[in-house]
Amino acid sequence: MMQAFWLTNVRLDKGFETGDDGVFHTISEICHLKIEDGKIAEIVSASEPLDTTLPQEDAKGLLALPSFVEKHNHLDKTYAGATWKSCLPPKKLIDRLEFEAKEMPLMIGTTKERAQAMLQWHIKGGATHVRTHVNIDPYIGLKNLEGVRAALEEYSDRLTYEIVAFPQQGLLRTQASSLMRQAMKEGATLVGGLDPAGIDNELEGSLREMMDIAVEADADVDIHLHDPGTLGFYTIKRLLDLTEEAGWQNRMAISHAFALGDVSMEESSDMADRLSQLGTMIMTTVPINRAMPPVPMLHAKGVHVALGYDGFYDSWSPYGTGDMLDKLNRLVERYRWVDEKSLVQSLYFITGGKTTLDKDGNPAWPMVGDEASIVFAESSCSAEAIARKSRRAAVMFKGNIVHGALERMEETK
Repeated sequence: MMQAFWLTNVRLDKGFETGDDGVFHTISEICHLKIEDGKIAEIVSASEPLDTTLPQEDAKGLLALPSFVEKHNHLDKTYAGATWKSCLPPKKLIDRLEFEAKEMPLMIGTTKERAQAMLQWHIKGGATHVRTHVNIDPYIGLKNLEGVRAALEEYSDRLTYEIVAFPQQGLLRTQASSLMRQAMKEGATLVGGLDPAGIDNELEGSLREMMDIAVEADADVDIHLHDPGTLGFYTIKRLLDLTEEAGWQNRMAISHAFALGDVSMEESSDMADRLSQLGTMIMTTVPINRAMPPVPMLHAKGVHVALGYDGFYDSWSPYGTGDMLDKLNRLVERYRWVDEKSLVQSLYFITGGKTTLDKDGNPAWPMVGDEASIVFAESSCSAEAIARKSRRAAVMFKGNIVHGALERMEETK
């Protein structure tokens, strides 16, 4: 059992106020948090004397944010930990898959080390939960799954994780069904899929096979859907039909879902109602080169939207560091969420649904009983941390510092 201690002088968002300029501002308060068995057991204002014999760790006024959730990445593909190289210019998706089919077998021996290097980047940015997709195909079999599992197990004292068995080369196109079923017995926790029409060229058969594997394994689903326009939109419709047929409500996620941004807002709005009704999640990487799901409308309709960094520094893209605050910053900039309340509320998309303040400006996190998984930022409030991508001094997972230290580099301006 973990020894209890007090985390003192922590800055927390406490509400909104209107300044002399007529603009909403976030107000904060310095508090002490009692941490016990990896959870927040008590919260008191620093203005009150702390009478305790328990150990104390001084947070030095650093802002506390709920730790981040990375909902879409590919630990097995990264070049992290290896010598720098960029990637080939992008071509058609099928060309990229053919290149990867040749490259991945050459990288199998370093899967664990590369995955660990990528995980370290995620933790440094503040993520303490990762959902990773792992290639399952005839070219590499289950080797990537073995390496990624080993990496994640070594990091299990620093984060939680989910592993999606991902038929990157096509479920039917490469006859990967038996490998997918084996992957579900050997550590994968979700069933993945990829463009049933665009890659497998058999929309109905691919979707049904994916769902059959999920039902057999009693596993949730997370499918990559890049197919655009009416084709992608119809694929979502059929996927939701099969979700309802299988009783897989609240167990389905659609990654990318570009088609929701290609069709009319009326069509997308109608589909959002059904997505919400069936508890289907949408994972977006906030692309800058094509339409994306209309996040504000989906969120308003009750669809759970989450962000993922996707692959970074791999054969698909040389960009990025895995910092989820960087990804959120792109989202708020894209939708011009410039006011205090919008910025604060946007934390929802990288924290598994948590925000520091609710819509009425009342404290929503942390609460007594919450897991003590915390990002400590050099910032005056969460809105500033998001807008300015403030430095993360330390990251805590279940009461233990897993990155950095509770030290400031400079005074917050």
